[in-house]
Amino acid sequence: MKKYLITGLLVWVPLGITLWALNLIIGTMDQTLLLLPEHWRPDRLLPVHIPGLGIILTLLVLGVTGLLIRNVFGQRLWDFSEGVMLHVPFVGSIYKGVKQVSDSLLSGSGNSFRKVLLVRYPHPEAWSLAFQTTVPGEVMAQFDEEYVAVFIPTTPSPVNGFYFYVKRADTIALEMSVDAALRSIVSMGVVADAEAGKHRAIYVNP
Repeated sequence: MKKYLITGLLVWVPLGITLWALNLIIGTMDQTLLLLPEHWRPDRLLPVHIPGLGIILTLLVLGVTGLLIRNVFGQRLWDFSEGVMLHVPFVGSIYKGVKQVSDSLLSGSGNSFRKVLLVRYPHPEAWSLAFQTTVPGEVMAQFDEEYVAVFIPTTPSPVNGFYFYVKRADTIALEMSVDAALRSIVSMGVVADAEAGKHRAIYVNP
């Protein structure tokens, strides 16, 4: 009986979490429908409630916004509006930090995670997967040796973690992709990369 219960859990736990995540995403996007005048909302025009219509409006808003920002007038208008926002106390500092993170992760030219490393954490006898990021110039000037900035995500939520600086000589550079490393972290190592056997670790200590 126990093995049947475990098999059932293996089927329903990932399925349930996936459905919950989809419901959360769709429900959140459906909130964009509240931007429409009340007499234009689908619930007023259609006899039944259809979940997910907010996705269409969200994509439309994103597309129109991108189109407007891409032209000269829209870019100047946005630069002016952004400049005003950045000068608002407290709001400007929050917006600037969030914008830097989003530009780094979403922009193709941004400095997001550069490579996957192994670093000794949380103690000298253990190794953890980490992502190399960027060391600020002022911080780099304080070091006599070459250091790298690393972000160690927590499991199973990789959006949280630890950010610090370690000597480059004390890291191991991997050929593993960032996506493969994230899959391993989120699954707590249960989901192995199909190419795991082909990855080579390069110990950078001379």
